[in-house]
Amino acid sequence: MANSSSETEELYAQIHRRMVESGEWDRILRLLSSKLSENGWSDELCHHAKERARTMDPLSFRTIVEEVSPDAQASIPLAIKREITNVIRQYVKDQFEK
Repeated sequence: MANSSSETEELYAQIHRRMVESGEWDRILRLLSSKLSENGWSDELCHHAKERARTMDPLSFRTIVEEVSPDAQASIPLAIKREITNVIRQYVKDQFEK
């Protein structure tokens, strides 16, 4: 079983490297950022972080990130998750068809 996990990690690393080298990774990140911004998610996250920062003494960026991250990840709209997942799936599919 460990071999399978190791193989999966290696495959992930290869695909990720290929995505970065081809520019696809940046394109997907820009798409994700755009979708989250259009949806108001980015503004809401920023507001939440600012509110947390106002009550924090001493102010710690790392603590804010640690506290806000779980809610931020959980609040990404399902439609956006699906869209980005489909983009990644299509890229991977296209890579294996070549």
